[in-house]
Amino acid sequence: MPKIIYHAFDGEIRTVEVSVGATVMDAAVRNAVPGIDGDCGGACACATCHVYVPDEWLARLEPQSEMEQSMLEFAENVRPSSRLGCQIKMEAKLDGLEVQTPESQH
Repeated sequence: MPKIIYHAFDGEIRTVEVSVGATVMDAAVRNAVPGIDGDCGGACACATCHVYVPDEWLARLEPQSEMEQSMLEFAENVRPSSRLGCQIKMEAKLDGLEVQTPESQH
C-alpha cells in the first residue's frame, strides 16, 4: 500500500498507509490527521483539505481542474504548491507523497 506523509505546520509528522484510489483527504479524515477536515466530503466544494505539495511531487500529480482552482480561491495562504487533498488520488507511483497543512488550518 502506498504511504502519505503529512507534515503539520507545528512540525508533527504522520505517515499513513492508503489504498490506491483513495484521496489525500480521505486518508487524512480516516486517520484523524490534524489540519484536514474535508467538510464537503471530497466534492471539491470547500477548501478545508488545502495542502502544500513539495515541488518534486507536483509534477507527478494530475493537473488542477478549473473547479479545484476556483475552490483554492477560498483558501487562506495559497501558494503555487497549493492543492486540495480531495483532488489528489493515490496511485502506486505516489508512494511516499509528502504534503504539508497550512498554519491557518490548525
